[in-house]
Amino acid sequence: MGVALAGLWLVPGTAQAGAQQYAPMSAAVRYALSSAVVADRAPPEPRFASMQEKIDWLAAMAERLPRRWKPDYQTRIEFLKTVRFEADRAGLDPQLVLALIDVESYFRRYAVSHAGARGYMQVMPFWADVIGDGDASKLFDMRINLRYGCTILRHYLDTEGGNLFLALGRYNGSRGRSEYPDAVLRAMGRWAFGSGTGVPGPATAPAVRAVPAAPSLPARPQP
Repeated sequence: MGVALAGLWLVPGTAQAGAQQYAPMSAAVRYALSSAVVADRAPPEPRFASMQEKIDWLAAMAERLPRRWKPDYQTRIEFLKTVRFEADRAGLDPQLVLALIDVESYFRRYAVSHAGARGYMQVMPFWADVIGDGDASKLFDMRINLRYGCTILRHYLDTEGGNLFLALGRYNGSRGRSEYPDAVLRAMGRWAFGSGTGVPGPATAPAVRAVPAAPSLPARPQP
């Protein structure tokens, strides 16, 4: 990729990432992934330890979202609730997901990368065939995009035995290179929440949480 391309990840508004590579999967893996698609349209309501944490987290994160793409407060809150819900569902730290979106699309719903990846989490269209109904246009739907992105990252984490560096490389299509994982990990600093950040609330959770009971993804499928 080189230093020049790595620098583009720091330029707001540039969609550079999301070049996930298709790899043959067992029927069990495909079923586990497809079971994670959005089946209902009810507004997600994420979990918080307390009402105070909910207020503090939403207020802190809403203040950091770029106003150009999320101008009104209600839109920011709806987006953040969905991020938190989908991150928790996949066993991921919401701050990790926000950092990945920051690097991937700079929070642009209709971002399309040079590789053809779409939406907030820059999901490649082939995933619509692998875990969806084949309609890649749905990748611009906020909740579907976030569900797919979080599910895919969780799958890559399981594939890599929990190694976040390698999983982020897989997500970007640059496994083993440092530029993209380093960019996402740096971005996590901008989305930190809790002790030592000047923001009220509990200490930041681990980047990878315990996987929720449903949907259960395979522990470690063969690459």
